[in-house]
Amino acid sequence: MHRRTATRPNEQWQADHTLLDVAILDRRGNPVRPWLSVILDDYSRAVAGYTVFTGAPNAEQTALALHQAVRAKPDPAWPVQGLPEVLYSDHGADFTSTRLERVCLDTHIRLIHSRVGVPQGRGKIERFYGTITTEVLPHLPGHIPHGTGGTPTSPPALSLEQLDAVVQRYLIEDYHARVHSETGQAPATRWIGAGWIPRAPARPEDLDLLLLTAATTRIVQRDGIRFHGTRYICPVLAAYVSETVTIRYDPRDAGEVRVYHQDTFLCRAIAPELAAETITLQQLQQARSARRKELKQQLRARRSLADALPADDRWAPPPAPAPRPTAGPPAEPASRHRLRTYATD
Repeated sequence: MHRRTATRPNEQWQADHTLLDVAILDRRGNPVRPWLSVILDDYSRAVAGYTVFTGAPNAEQTALALHQAVRAKPDPAWPVQGLPEVLYSDHGADFTSTRLERVCLDTHIRLIHSRVGVPQGRGKIERFYGTITTEVLPHLPGHIPHGTGGTPTSPPALSLEQLDAVVQRYLIEDYHARVHSETGQAPATRWIGAGWIPRAPARPEDLDLLLLTAATTRIVQRDGIRFHGTRYICPVLAAYVSETVTIRYDPRDAGEVRVYHQDTFLCRAIAPELAAETITLQQLQQARSARRKELKQQLRARRSLADALPADDRWAPPPAPAPRPTAGPPAEPASRHRLRTYATD
C-alpha cells in the first residue's frame, strides 16, 4: 500500500474540522460543544493554523485558520508560516466555497479534495485530533467521554477564549516541542530543518482582503476611527477625514484593524490602549457590557440614596400668612340674572 508523504515543509497542508469532546459556556452561560479547525503541515506534522469556534463550520472560520497559518506568529516558538503548494481538504461546503477557490487561485495554491467517503487520506490530521482528545480534553472541566452521548463528567466552566488559550499553549509548549513518534523529530524542529525561506504572498494586504471576511464600514473622524467603543489611529487616516472606509478585522485580535478605501488598502490602524496585549473582539464587547451594567447599578444606588434623604428646606422662603377675615355686615347673596324689561317695549 502506497502512502503519500510530503518531502519538504509547506509542500502540502491538510485542513479539516472536528467537534471537540468538551462542553464550554457561551456568552449567555449556556453549555455548548465547540469545533476545532486545524491546518496541518504534512511533512513536519506541525500545526500551521487553527481556530476554535461554536456553531457549524463555515467558510469564515476556515479563512481565519488559513490566515493565521500563512502569517508569521507573534511567538517565535511557533515558526510555521508562508504559503503551501497544495491544500488538501475534504468535500465540506466551506472547503468547496468560491471564496476559498479564489484565495488559492490568487496565491497560487493547488486545492485538492479527498474522495467522498474515503477518510484514509486525512489520517495524519485525524491522528492529531486523537492526540488533542486524549491528552488535553480529559483534564478540562466539562469533558465529555467519547461515546457517552454528550454527557459531561463535570460542569462546564471554560469560555471560548479560555479554551483557545489552552489549545495554543499546548501546541507551542508541548506538541511542537515534543519528538513525534513517526518522524523522530519535534514538529517545530522538523519544519525549520536546515534553514529555508518559505514562500510569502506578494501583497499581504491582498491576503487580508480575501481571508478576513469580518468587515464593516466606518466614517473617518478627526481623531481616528471609532469601532466598538475603541479608537483606532494611524497617520494615513488624516487625509481621509469625513470619508467612508471599510475596515476588516480578526475577531481574535481587536488590537488592530485593516482599513480599505474603495477596495484599496490604506493602512493598519491600532488601538493604543490595546496594542500592548492581544484581546479578542468578544472580550472587548463583554468588557463594555460589564462596565455599562456597573454604571447602571451605581446610578440606581445613588437614586435610592437620594430618595431616602429628607428634603433640604433650610433656605426655602417662609410660607405666606393666611388672610384674616374682616368684621362687617353679611354680604348679600348674589342676585340671579334676569331678563330686563322696559316701558317702551
